[in-house]
Amino acid sequence: MATRARRRRWSSLLGVTALAVTGGGALACPAGAAPTNVDFATHCIPPDIAGIPPIDGTTTASVAVDNASPKVGDTVTVTYTVVKPAANNPTAIALPADIMTPTGKVTLGGAQTGDVTVAGPKKNDPVPGNGPFPSFSMTGTFRVTAPGPITLSPGDYNIHTSYILELDTPCTVITPPAPVSETITATDGNPTNNRAISLSSASGNPGDSVTVSGSDFTPGATVTLAGRSGSTQTADTATVTTGANGSFSGSLVVNDKTTTGVVAYEGSAWSAEKGAGPAAYVVNDDTPVPDGSQKLTTTVKAGTLSMSQAGDSVRLSAVDFGEGGASTGSLQTVTVEDFRGGPAGWSLTGKVTDFTGPGAKIDAGKLKWTPACATKAGSPSTCQTGSSGVVGSSGATLASTANGTLTGGEFTVDAGLSLDVPAFTPPGSYAGVLTLTLS
Repeated sequence: MATRARRRRWSSLLGVTALAVTGGGALACPAGAAPTNVDFATHCIPPDIAGIPPIDGTTTASVAVDNASPKVGDTVTVTYTVVKPAANNPTAIALPADIMTPTGKVTLGGAQTGDVTVAGPKKNDPVPGNGPFPSFSMTGTFRVTAPGPITLSPGDYNIHTSYILELDTPCTVITPPAPVSETITATDGNPTNNRAISLSSASGNPGDSVTVSGSDFTPGATVTLAGRSGSTQTADTATVTTGANGSFSGSLVVNDKTTTGVVAYEGSAWSAEKGAGPAAYVVNDDTPVPDGSQKLTTTVKAGTLSMSQAGDSVRLSAVDFGEGGASTGSLQTVTVEDFRGGPAGWSLTGKVTDFTGPGAKIDAGKLKWTPACATKAGSPSTCQTGSSGVVGSSGATLASTANGTLTGGEFTVDAGLSLDVPAFTPPGSYAGVLTLTLS
């Protein structure tokens, strides 16, 4: 993953944690959130080995999103929950737990069209021979490209089972698209900065000139070319005027031996909104080597900002009907590696959907966490824990590091979780999706 100055969103299964809470001892189902269940006619084709004809039935499903009011350019996480599949286990053989892997797609309509690919974890309750497949959820993401109402409808899905044989049961919508389950309204976001620069060379001797080429700047604008030493601008600057199409080509003489890159920007000072770069550039040290000596050099390469987690599912403790109270557990440990070597810190945030279950839901605002983080010895930065309290649908900070002259390191992040379950919540399994964002 390339390091970028812009916010990054981790919305694959790596960045999604499923939370399950049980009532009365029932087993938890896969994670999901469903504002509106819809029914649609479905054509399912059992595996050939089953020796049975295709099944035409009704699927009950829903689509949920983590942001119902995104801006153009935002990434939206989609959760497609098949509440009741149209197909059963096509064989008389009972299927054990955790052998089902669902995949599917969500159909977009309105201001933005297309399909969103979704996938679920390999997790399920046992399925009796010829018995109904259990409910399951799949997640995916899409980038908002147009303002206005965007509809989301459940689409085709496939149930893959890995037990004795690898078998697929694909189910398609007979009359697509299926009914709309969710509608979001996108608004115009901040203009996307597509400015970009490239250099004719990545290195040179002190006093050499490097050609800087740029694109997608404002037509007719004055652009400053400047050297950078880390996050600090050097004294090496030049100006150039863009053409009618916003492109330019200009020369910059680089003298400063501490130069690490070159930037280009509109206006009187650098800004990420009207600038591009830095493009890597190194000034060769041409200091003469004394007789009988040898100059030794090496290079330290910048890496990326990334995260991983120990698992994608958390089982919270059960509570009793009529009493309710705290359903507790621990977040799967998240490891953050910041190997960029620059001045920027990072922030890890999370937000959760409502917990949905049998005809009821537990509000997202009922989930609280107590964050904790640790810094590996030798790391330039120090991890700071976020505030304890409500996570909710609007989100909260789990951990972060501050900006500095040189940042980076390895960090582990954890949190104690507590879901306040109302006393007379109907018995059954409730699940929600916690999405983590590293930026």
